Amino acid sequence: MLHRLWRGWRSVAVVSIGALALTACASADGQDSGDVSNVSGAYSIGYVGDRADGGDPVDGGVVTYGSYGFPATLDPTKTLMAGSTGGTELAAIYDTLVRFDFEKSQYVPQLAAGLSSSDEAQTWTVTLRDGATFSDGTPVDSAAVKWSLDRYAAAKRDVAQVWTNSVASVETPDAKTVVIRLQRPWTDFPVLLAAGPGVIVAPSSEASGSFTPIGAGPFTVTRFAPNEVLELAPRADYVGGKPRLAGLRFVPTANAQGMFESIRSGELNAGYLYRNTEVIDSAIDSGLEGYLDLQGLGAIGTINQREGRPGADVRVRRAIALGVDPEALNQRVSGGHGPSGSAMFPDGSQWHNEEVQGVGYDPDEARALLSQAKADGYDGKLTYVAINEEASRQGALAVQAALNSIGFDVEVVYANSVTDLTRRVYVDRDFDIARSGASLIDAAPLLRLYGSLGSTSNNNAAGYNSPEMDALLVKLQTAGDDDAKQSAIDDIQKLADETVPYAVWAPSVVYTAWTPKLHGANVSIDNVVLFDEAWMEP
Repeated sequence: MLHRLWRGWRSVAVVSIGALALTACASADGQDSGDVSNVSGAYSIGYVGDRADGGDPVDGGVVTYGSYGFPATLDPTKTLMAGSTGGTELAAIYDTLVRFDFEKSQYVPQLAAGLSSSDEAQTWTVTLRDGATFSDGTPVDSAAVKWSLDRYAAAKRDVAQVWTNSVASVETPDAKTVVIRLQRPWTDFPVLLAAGPGVIVAPSSEASGSFTPIGAGPFTVTRFAPNEVLELAPRADYVGGKPRLAGLRFVPTANAQGMFESIRSGELNAGYLYRNTEVIDSAIDSGLEGYLDLQGLGAIGTINQREGRPGADVRVRRAIALGVDPEALNQRVSGGHGPSGSAMFPDGSQWHNEEVQGVGYDPDEARALLSQAKADGYDGKLTYVAINEEASRQGALAVQAALNSIGFDVEVVYANSVTDLTRRVYVDRDFDIARSGASLIDAAPLLRLYGSLGSTSNNNAAGYNSPEMDALLVKLQTAGDDDAKQSAIDDIQKLADETVPYAVWAPSVVYTAWTPKLHGANVSIDNVVLFDEAWMEP
């Protein structure tokens, strides 16, 4: 795979990949064919910059990191373990059992000493490191790890449901060994040990009756002021050795442009640039290094298809998907910048297949389907729910205009905040269409596909329920190699084109950027950055 062809580009090290959160203020863009496009080239996934060129590591320096979604709490059962929503902060405090090494295209031990599988990937054995302790001095033994895994599963947040639906038992035959038996084979199971379940919390964290952030990670909390700052100090007794950095400091940032300018000025050393491709292009052109990611289903129109809603009729869902030109959204919201397309896995993804595309733009077919639904009594009315923010408003107005032009009667209703929108969509289910995203992970495609398509998934806001799709998700989970995974993903795309669980408008581009003076930062699953090996040039 190639990175996009940057004008005036310097040397780039490209590493390809082997082997659901509401995103109300995402930009939405796309084109008829389902391919990905931007102004000057195509995006793909990998590190940007020469990671081998850093000289000899030195001690000292505090890294200030611009958080996209600053965590409201440091409890991993209440904070989504993703780079956009506090995952980098959590990993610094608690660590993860394993991480995904994008240069080796495989999962490697992080807090754990080793990971192995047997029974055709149905049994997984985690070996713990000798001498590993939590920040309170208690040992990271198998009992503590099991306690943390069970606590995460019981909270039923984020990917806990995937854990519960996949894991048959967790056993602790001795103090250094955790054996996890699955209900069915899954070669990508280690993704859960690199994600939320693998964030290991000390049993003593709940000893006082309220949660205290006690973890096994390379840093400890010295100050946490919600919506203001999180300051961390290095642990001298970290099992991987005391970090070279003198500290980590996380601060919330208002927008991508402000974050980029703050990194260039030296106010920040690193940050999470999300979706704004003009800023991402500028960041890379300016010499900032980092990790570029392309996530399918970055901008989708979630269509409520529960009984009594217009979307319960597949003809209405198809008319919505066929009736909105993603490129028109691209132009309206972001001036035509950024990747776009209606395929679940866009061009640049390992799983993109040119022969299996999403639902294309066809207003004539949309009108015909809508006329059929109206002949059976449908009045054509739809409620589109969006957050009251400029880009979201522009996207909503573009969707409204497109659908009204083919015969729908769309009312746009604005929520005052992301919290408001989340309640309306995920709790009250009071919407016909809502702007959202699923942020697919190439290294573990099942994870977010289950979240948005599984009939039993709590993140399935649309109420999509297809036994055939559930069977295909199991087919993907149990696929033994990449060819089998590709076959399952192609079948999922084909069924989605027929049944339209949502309208797909665009992938998301993410750039986790840092100054060239920062070395040794490793990016794991979902753009979580690990700083245990990082160091700064003076």
